[in-house]
Amino acid sequence: MAPRAQLAEELLRRLAASLRAGQLYSKGHPVITRNLDSLYRAIDGLHDLSPTLVVGIVDDEFIVDEVPVPRAEALAPLVRRLRQIGVERITIEKGVDRDEIACLAEVVSSTTAGEGEVAFPSLPHIRVGRVSVAERIEGATADMASFRRIYADAVRSAEGVWDTAKAEGAPDVTVARQMVDGLAQAVSQNRTALLALTALREYDNYTFTHMVNVSILVMAQARALGIDGPLLREFGLAALMHDIGKIQTPLDILNKSGALTAEEFAVMKRHPIDGAEILRGTPDVPTLAPIVAFEHHLRLDGSGYPEGVRRPSMNLGTMLCAIADVYDAMRSNRVYQTAFPTARILAVLEANDGHRFDMRLVRRFGQLIGVYPVGNLVTLASGEIAVVVKTHAPDPHRPHIRIIIDQHGTRLVRPIDVQLWACADQGVLAPQIAGPADPSLVGIDPLTLL
Repeated sequence: MAPRAQLAEELLRRLAASLRAGQLYSKGHPVITRNLDSLYRAIDGLHDLSPTLVVGIVDDEFIVDEVPVPRAEALAPLVRRLRQIGVERITIEKGVDRDEIACLAEVVSSTTAGEGEVAFPSLPHIRVGRVSVAERIEGATADMASFRRIYADAVRSAEGVWDTAKAEGAPDVTVARQMVDGLAQAVSQNRTALLALTALREYDNYTFTHMVNVSILVMAQARALGIDGPLLREFGLAALMHDIGKIQTPLDILNKSGALTAEEFAVMKRHPIDGAEILRGTPDVPTLAPIVAFEHHLRLDGSGYPEGVRRPSMNLGTMLCAIADVYDAMRSNRVYQTAFPTARILAVLEANDGHRFDMRLVRRFGQLIGVYPVGNLVTLASGEIAVVVKTHAPDPHRPHIRIIIDQHGTRLVRPIDVQLWACADQGVLAPQIAGPADPSLVGIDPLTLL
């Protein structure tokens, strides 16, 4: 079998050839048919390696399933055409047929399509959209406005997925995959910025922000473990759907402000079973999704629920989702709960001594998130206020901070960056974080300071 890079380049050349043929010849011409047949074979070759094929454009470079394809003059017209009609990502699922490929090629090559985004017909195995992060965004120079839009779009998509599941008994997998594709791309390019956005809280949208946050947190953990490409997106999709069984839980139980009665809790504990059944019956859902939905409240020591179920070992996706689920729920302001600080949440996760959660994964999560997560405001022992810019895995208590308010309460014209871990050798004179600060009391949106 040809190497993945060779197959990726062949796919793009065949797509470019189909574009040229469609612009030069009338529909049904033998040249168009031959090029479409070659394009179909190229797609089929890549589907032998992965059931999901993603072609994206970043800057003027093609990325096919995370594999950059060297720039070539023959591909330049294809790049220009896709840019012209607003296409920066094409996702093709295994099972695609020749008619779908022909439809895709026809729209891309159509000389009647004007400037701006083109509305593509709905195709069962092809999704066309924009890469959520169209530019390479690095480190602290990230455009937080762009990431806010990505996050807001994801929350709206999650609401659509939920509403469809509630109305039709099955979630909209196409919308879910499109959303996860974009988030996975963003996680791979700037995990820090996206993690900062998961701290945003809108009580009315808790169900949907929780879906998105757990998906991001799971993909961030998986990415830190070296997982990427289609498998990363499967983790993200499974995490997004982990609570989908709650569409069958009565709202008076879901939204109850006080403690649940034993009878109400028994109803609540049905949602992992309901979620697994819903996802098992939904076409095109990866196998991992119903597993995570069923297991995300199970624990290594056999506690948790569904009751009476015990696993000799837990799926990695389940364990990452369980950690993310607990973390995001505990840091959320709810009618019945005030948000806990990150240090308290991490202590709860670590207190089980490996009986409920895998301690190696919990420690990695603590290093990833930090005791003071990126985008949070903190108060220093000196009285100064700073925003956390970057965590420091070897010492999560000493992140990189940006001081924005001095000890007298005056906003600094020029913020001061301090890497707290580099000051540790100063002993008692070293600047130290006293605790988190409430942005609403300070009147500052910390994400604008990253």
